[in-house]
This record gives sequence, structure tokens and C-alpha cells, in this order.
Amino acid sequence: MSENKFNFPTEIVELPSKGLVYPEDHILRSGKIEMKYMTAKEEDILTNQNYIQKGVVLDKLVEALVMNKFKVSELVTGDKNALLVASRILGYGKDYTFSYKGEEYTVDLSTMSEKPFDTTLITSRGTFKFTLPTSGVEVEFKLLTDKDNELVDQEIEGLKKINKDSSPEITTRLRHQIVAVNGSIDKNAVREFVEYNLLAADSRALRKYIKDIAPDINLSTTIVVNGVEEDIDIPINLNFFWPDL
Repeated sequence: MSENKFNFPTEIVELPSKGLVYPEDHILRSGKIEMKYMTAKEEDILTNQNYIQKGVVLDKLVEALVMNKFKVSELVTGDKNALLVASRILGYGKDYTFSYKGEEYTVDLSTMSEKPFDTTLITSRGTFKFTLPTSGVEVEFKLLTDKDNELVDQEIEGLKKINKDSSPEITTRLRHQIVAVNGSIDKNAVREFVEYNLLAADSRALRKYIKDIAPDINLSTTIVVNGVEEDIDIPINLNFFWPDL
């Protein structure tokens, strides 16, 4: 434990990505973030109805707790999850009690480990490469940040307004995620490949590969329900901080 100049106790949180997916001059590149313990002032954020309605309450909480100043929207998903878990532990302790199928269960959040992350897969640009199994095409992709995901959601919403019967989730997300096809970084070429030439089998294989290699914290836990073991993922939402809400 360390202390900052305001004498708030702080902890150093290591990012699952080790910071390697961010530009070399970015503050997140160090792979470590200093966070302070939650105070009553941060609890006010959790009850801010304006933030809750806009869906930004957890982002505002993390921004208030980190000592390194950056935009939460710049975080890739796995790193953000790690900071949210750390925020919960620093605010209300490691024990988290939740309800599932009418029963209460308690997990120790400090035992949530990081997913294995092979840093040798990262290119010098902070991206990853994958050869599609059916077509043999090599694609280069990045991990999406919160800001990227917001842009994807906005684009999907806009496309659905134009054509209510469309379902563009997969292609829209991949267009934002793939940065090169067979070495070509031309955005029009990437768009054309995703929309017209990406085989379904290759699309599924790519999405599975991205999910498998993406750095994250393992939020899966095993509980016993009516004598049967079940593996479930702990959801991170407002109730994660205040289960009694």
C-alpha cells in the first residue's frame, strides 16, 4: 500500500493487457494504475441519477478513483473490468454477495484471476494477427476500447433506423476491429472484405480467437445450485457495488 500527497491510501492495480495494447507514449502503457480507496464522496457518484440514466455511472466512479488521469473510454474491455473489480474491493471489500435463482451466494473477488495472456501475439502496433482457417486470408485486428464500442453501437443503431429488418452487429463490429487484410490497411478494402468476402466459418473462427486471446479478468465462478455445480459469470453493474439497490 502507498499513500498519495492527500494521505488517501492507494493500491497499484496491474492491467490484464500489461499496457501493451496502448501507444508507447500513453499513460496506460505502463500497465499499472494507482487507485485510491473509495470515500463517501465517490458513493455520491453511485447514487447520481443523472449518471445512472446516461449509463456512465461506473465510468465516472473509475475516473474519480484513479490517480493516473486518463479517459475511461480509452480502456480496452478487459482492463476496464479489472479496474471495476478493484474499485469494488477498495470500496466495499473483497466479499461480494449476490442472488442467483432465489439463493444467495458469496464470492471472494480477490481470488478472481486474470485470463492467460500471451504477450508474444502482440505486434509492434499493439494489434494481433490471425490467419482465417477456410480462406487463408491474414487479418490484423485491434482490441476495441470503450470509445470504439460506443461508436459501434451508435452505427448499429443508425443502420437499424435505415433498415429495421437489418441485423448488422457482427459485420459492423468486425469492420471497426479489423485494421488490415493481407497486409493492406486501406479502410475501403477492409470494409469490402468484411461485408462481401468474409466467410461465415472464418467470421466465427475469428470472433472466437479474439475472445480467447483478449486480456481480461476471469469473472467466472462455480456455485452449487440444488446440489448441482454451475459455472456463472459475475455481472458488473451498479448492483455489483450496491447489491441492495
